[in-house]
Amino acid sequence: MKIDLKKLTDLEFDGIDMNDYPDFVDAFLSNAYYIDRDLTDEELDYINDNEYEFVNENAYDSLF
Repeated sequence: MKIDLKKLTDLEFDGIDMNDYPDFVDAFLSNAYYIDRDLTDEELDYINDNEYEFVNENAYDSLF
């Protein structure tokens, strides 16, 4: 599955626990917009499973 992470917008995260700061190991991408549509559940699962660094950094950035 090929998703250009730079083209994702309107990122939404769940599972953010401030007791986990700054790692947020339970955080996951719950919704995002890709070019002209919402991501599918399969695409969200793929990103959460394979792009941990992207998810972690953006979950952190979404708070500050």
